[in-house]
Amino acid sequence: MLALDKDTFESEVLEAEGYVLVDYWSDGCEPCKALMPDVEELAAKYESKVKFSKLNTTKARRLAISQRVLGLPTLALYKDGEKVDEVTKDDATKANIDAMIQKHVG
Repeated sequence: MLALDKDTFESEVLEAEGYVLVDYWSDGCEPCKALMPDVEELAAKYESKVKFSKLNTTKARRLAISQRVLGLPTLALYKDGEKVDEVTKDDATKANIDAMIQKHVG
């Protein structure tokens, strides 16, 4: 998984072609950390179709707000730089993330 920061987010997500999933997390978010192994499994499953990345919002609060990330964990799916879907907070489960990807990517 690609670790993003405020300097690489634009080129890796907003200017990217195709699908990019961004896992928004923070140091103090235990549910985020618990979800990471599941997200990494999905990254392996969709390796050829979706670029998986993660952004620690502790160091990028303004960026997270600009992307309308209001709660954690949030996993957002982008296509050609536009956010097309997201799952957040209690809905951020492996099954729901998988379903979101399948809905768009197939």
